[in-house]
Amino acid sequence: MFGKLMNSYYYGKSGKGDFKKDDLPENRWQLFWDTLRTRMSGLCRLNLMYVVVWLPAIIIITMTLISGFSNLNTMIAARDGSLKAQVEATAGEENAVTYTDEQIAEIAALDPSEYLRGSVFSLLLLMIPAIAITGPCTAGVTYVVRNWARDEHAFIWSDFKDAVKANWKQALLTSAITSVMPMLMYIGWQFYGEMAKNQWIMMLPQILVLMIGVLWALCVTYMYPLMVTYDLKYRDVIRNSLLLGVAKLPMSIGIRLLHCVPVLIGALLCYLWHPIYGVLLTALYYIIFGFGLSRFVTASYTNGVFDKYLNSRIEGAKVNQGLRQPDDEDDDEDEENEENADGPAQA
Repeated sequence: MFGKLMNSYYYGKSGKGDFKKDDLPENRWQLFWDTLRTRMSGLCRLNLMYVVVWLPAIIIITMTLISGFSNLNTMIAARDGSLKAQVEATAGEENAVTYTDEQIAEIAALDPSEYLRGSVFSLLLLMIPAIAITGPCTAGVTYVVRNWARDEHAFIWSDFKDAVKANWKQALLTSAITSVMPMLMYIGWQFYGEMAKNQWIMMLPQILVLMIGVLWALCVTYMYPLMVTYDLKYRDVIRNSLLLGVAKLPMSIGIRLLHCVPVLIGALLCYLWHPIYGVLLTALYYIIFGFGLSRFVTASYTNGVFDKYLNSRIEGAKVNQGLRQPDDEDDDEDEENEENADGPAQA
């Protein structure tokens, strides 16, 4: 009985249509909201699978931010004298703040900007293996949500597993490059930034480093959907991702910024409420739903882009899947005419 329950939970029921012909969405905006409503529970289940591979990254970011906020507050307290007052006020208590005058003086002498730079470097270094391992699972999730976004059936576990098996090499290479890109950007920005203080011309390579990182971020939007949808060599995946990213530049930037909204909300909660609560709520959002929703939004967008720029040029390729087609309207009119024609005869 338990086995049947788990199969029903993760596999669902095959052959179950989401829309009747008359109810098909007429545009992609309607298709997105209709499929999102239909697949909401499935996205949560898929996210619970996907978040496992992201747990190292979540733990690293959460612990770094919490410790960073705590240490910065300690530095500020040491500089304005409140830390020493805290030590004196809690002296002799069970949870007393224990700092010697020498330690307080050392903390007050620390440069917060230097501490932040060191913390960012450590975070980016630790994130390299944490992000690098996510690629194959990202390909699997992308395949499932791609089907859902165009109102096609997909088994959560079996289709996920097949997509991982078919695309793990390209996906792992993509996530490996993505993992080192923030570190390379940070090092290049800091290095050329220091040189630009004496030679303004060095601002050019500094800006170039930033542009390369931004361009890669735009390309990643299309890489995973391309590799699970088409049989392409990796250089063709990169080339097509680059062309699509530039061709749809405003939308490509908009999609990347949209994915940053939950993080920005979390940062706002940290500022207005409490740093620890803001970080934990943001982490909870991604653990429950966030990663799956992000991939679903990307798949809904890239499905439309592929139909416009790729599928329309491929002979026999289906376009506008999940949307109401002109042929459907003609069929409805024919059926209505047949019913009207049969009416008098039956009477």
